[in-house]
Parts: sequence; structure tokens; C-alpha cells
Amino acid sequence: MAFLSNLTRPKGDPKILSTGPTAQTGAERLAKGLGWFSIGLGLTELFAARRLSRGLGLYGHAPLIRAVGLREIFSGMMTLSTEKEMGVKSRVAGDGLDIAVLMAALRPDNYRRGNAAAALAMVVGITLVDVMVAKALASERARPSGRGRDYGDRSGFPKGIEAARNVSRDKKAGATQPTSPSLAASPAPAGSLG
Repeated sequence: MAFLSNLTRPKGDPKILSTGPTAQTGAERLAKGLGWFSIGLGLTELFAARRLSRGLGLYGHAPLIRAVGLREIFSGMMTLSTEKEMGVKSRVAGDGLDIAVLMAALRPDNYRRGNAAAALAMVVGITLVDVMVAKALASERARPSGRGRDYGDRSGFPKGIEAARNVSRDKKAGATQPTSPSLAASPAPAGSLG
């Protein structure tokens, strides 16, 4: 990703040399993967709808497969956005619709029902993953207020906190009293208490 980011940066901007550790949790990373999977599957359903409908024995249902593909793309986009939890929940709801369509393809007169059964098994497996990720995202959002992410290993100082302390100590050691030469050289007025 750093390579792609560097291609789009203006000429005067500094280049990204490496990226640091991510703050994303495992569930967020898995949701991101599901989002990209959803977009890829949706594009396949959108552009190969006729071929998919024939392969599943759902002749004449290419428009339905295209609609499912559009829903899949939108779910993937939502999953990649800041609304990951809603995106994954929409994937679970869409999986329910996919299961209903594939169950209809298991009718006895469909000589491609073996393909439909294999597709149904895959959708059920993906549904289980979607449900697991949705639950994990919901539990992360519902963390107790005292148990947030731990940023204890981050200092906000590029060279580390110890380097910043050393610079501060060096500056304090270099700044000796008095700060204003005119105040240090002037004698106290006569009759003053000082």
C-alpha cells in the first residue's frame, strides 16, 4: 500500500518508507477482508449473471443474480467504511436471501442441483463467518468505558520519550539564572527592605 500511496503523492510531499503497526483489531481486519470479498463476489454476480444462473439451474433468473450482486457490492462498501458493523450485518441479511434463492434451486427437476448444493454449502460457511465477525464487532463496540484500547506503547515523540526528556534536560541545564542581565546588575535602591 505504501507503494500505491507514494504514486499518488504530490512531488514535494515526503514519501512513505514503511508503515507502523495497525490499531485494527482482528475482527476489524476480518471485516475488511469480508468487504473486499463481497465487492469481488458482487462484481462477478453483476457481470456473469447469465452464466451463474445457468450453472445453478436458475434459468431466466439473471436479473435476480444481478440484483444480488449489487446488494453484495453495497454491503462490501459499507463494510469497508466506518460503519463496519452495519456492513457485516447487511452481509448476514443478504446471506439469508442467498440461502433462500439457493434452496429454491435444489428442486428435484433441476439437473444442476449439485452445483446449487455446493454453492449453498459455501454460503452457509460464509454466513457463519459473517455472524462471528458481527458478534465480535458488536462486543468490541460495547466495551466497558474503563477498558479501551491500550496506547501505552505510544509516546507521540518521533524519537521516543527518553530522547525528548534528554532534550528538555539539556535545555534546562543551559538556561542558568538570571534570565535578564539588566535585573541582575542593578543594585537595590537605598532604603529598600531587600
